[in-house]
Amino acid sequence: MKKSSKLSDVLHVLLHMADQSEPLTSDALAAMMHSNPVVVRRTLGGLRDKGLVSSSKGRAGGWTLTCDLSRTTLLDVYRAVGKPALFAFGSRNEASGCLIEKAVHKTLVSSLLKAEALLLENFKGTTLLTLYADFSAGMRKVRKSRGAARGHG
Repeated sequence: MKKSSKLSDVLHVLLHMADQSEPLTSDALAAMMHSNPVVVRRTLGGLRDKGLVSSSKGRAGGWTLTCDLSRTTLLDVYRAVGKPALFAFGSRNEASGCLIEKAVHKTLVSSLLKAEALLLENFKGTTLLTLYADFSAGMRKVRKSRGAARGHG
């Protein structure tokens, strides 16, 4: 199973949007994500349907964040992007007649379900504001170190 970066990518885009006062075009967001504007539009279209973002057309158009950062959780975003796979491993043949493979599958599934429940509970308790605050703190450190490097500090 291939690793999915869909949730990470969407969170990245949402934080860029939160940091801007003006709408961001699909082209601008795609450049930030090293992606394709069509992929960005398709992904954000799903988020628009869930009320997390909005879009406007025209010269000053683009995508804007419409959700409340303090109330929108990672679980909300995870659900809005279609609940991508959280883990990328499993049994080779889930319907095997081999008793060893059945035992392995049973144990892996049980462990994965427990890990998924724990992860989703963490998602439920983490808001976009938490991520944005972490990002903002990192930006303040970068700006401060740049200022200190120039003799401002």
